[in-house]
Amino acid sequence: MDLEKHPAAPAPAPAPVPAGLRASDADRDRFAQILGDAVAEGRLTAEEHSERLDTLYAVKTVGELEALVRDLPAPGGAHAASPVSAASYAGAAVGPAAETLVAVCSSSSRKGRWRPGAHTRAVSVMGDITIDLTQAVFEQQVTEINVTCVLGNVEVLVPENVTLRGYGSGVLGNFEVRGEGRGQTDPQAPVVIVRGFALLGNIEARPRMGARLVDLARKLRGRRDG
Repeated sequence: MDLEKHPAAPAPAPAPVPAGLRASDADRDRFAQILGDAVAEGRLTAEEHSERLDTLYAVKTVGELEALVRDLPAPGGAHAASPVSAASYAGAAVGPAAETLVAVCSSSSRKGRWRPGAHTRAVSVMGDITIDLTQAVFEQQVTEINVTCVLGNVEVLVPENVTLRGYGSGVLGNFEVRGEGRGQTDPQAPVVIVRGFALLGNIEARPRMGARLVDLARKLRGRRDG
């Protein structure tokens, strides 16, 4: 029996991710997080953060995502010297698991003090759904809500100093995101992205005036440093 202690073998390095691979939602979330960290640390201006975030949700491949953060530190430390890559992000957490809200000839709502995941799905078929984030506790920089609405109504409410973005369309229906860009005055604010498709229905996302998140920079830095 060999009683001699041997150092543990180093963990294998993560396999490189092909640059031409189509980007997943999780890939976009991980790169959005480092953009959020960069603006909180003063490495990016609010305008640069806004431009890169728009590009992040428009590009198609992992290689294009990497290009957006090539001049930023790798995750895991504010002063890390190596550039970010998809491999270095392989194990990054993206917040709570996805939640799904469904209303079929009925109503459903999520409101009050709750922790939205990085992804929330809402499906309304001749029903009403309300997603109220005005008192929510955000545990990630980017929160994405995907909505499908058929002959129904879906309303998304956010604090007035959260950055709100919308990407969607309607067929004989309405997809409307109001107050886009308002949160850019608070560059450390969480970003809420609403993606949706309305068929003979209505999807509306807007800030609730008077509802604000306070001490955003301190809270986000505390979560990152903790």
